Amino acid sequence: MKGQECIVIATKNKGKLEEFRQLLAKLPYEVVSMAEAGFMDDIEENGETFEENALIKAKCVRNAVRATVIADDSGLEVDYLGGAPGVYSARYAGEGATDAERNRKLLNELSGIPMEKRSARFVCAIAVVFPDGSSLTVRGTCDGYIAEKPAGSNGFGYDPLLYVPEIGMTI
Repeated sequence: MKGQECIVIATKNKGKLEEFRQLLAKLPYEVVSMAEAGFMDDIEENGETFEENALIKAKCVRNAVRATVIADDSGLEVDYLGGAPGVYSARYAGEGATDAERNRKLLNELSGIPMEKRSARFVCAIAVVFPDGSSLTVRGTCDGYIAEKPAGSNGFGYDPLLYVPEIGMTI
């Protein structure tokens, strides 16, 4: 790691790491995982919002590596389920569940529910903590509906289930 010449991505998720590497490829920084930066600890995400969890992760890693750190917390909010799975998206079907198992659980819970009541959004909050400790947090959403079965092959997580009418497909 080259200290401040690096941007550390605070994730163990290989899919997210690759997405960040692609997004940041044109910047004059080496983009490394937290493991590549020497951070191997587990981080307890005990925030009540996506923004809080992203900032918890970014601060924790930044305190250890003293570089610019980017972390995200993201998940799916389904209106019919009162916003669930929300910040528990990764643990929705239990610790260690696969994407397919989480998707199956969600589809089972929405079985028989008409499309107009399956509104949902993918939420992503990103926190950046700079070497001096200052930070920035942003949030974005992608609205759609939960499809009746998985479709597409470009994403991971809940991507195959969120149908976005504006693009006519899942994300």
